[in-house]
Amino acid sequence: MQAAIPPQARSKSLRACLLCSVIQLPGDFRKHGCPNCEEILQMKGAPDRISSCTTTQFDGIIAVIDPDNSWVARWQRTAKYVRGMYAVRVSGRIPEDVEMELERRNIKYRPRDQSDQD
Repeated sequence: MQAAIPPQARSKSLRACLLCSVIQLPGDFRKHGCPNCEEILQMKGAPDRISSCTTTQFDGIIAVIDPDNSWVARWQRTAKYVRGMYAVRVSGRIPEDVEMELERRNIKYRPRDQSDQD
């Protein structure tokens, strides 16, 4: 019989994507990648990439159930993403190679740490 994992231990193992702020377990990033950013970040099956493109350092959690109609999702810039759990603020920046790839695709990178707030 396996002992239940206390909620505090589970929350410390959660990781947030540095690009979209979706929160998942490391195993979910490894098995499926990021549900919003996989094309760019390519984390599926890549532990080093997961380590560099996600973080355990984030504040707050928002459950986005209906992204199209949620004012919170619009405020957090997650309205075009899949349903799920998102961090309010994420500490850290994406790797330089990812930032260059975004620039190459004419996608403006806006850090999720709210340092770009006007």
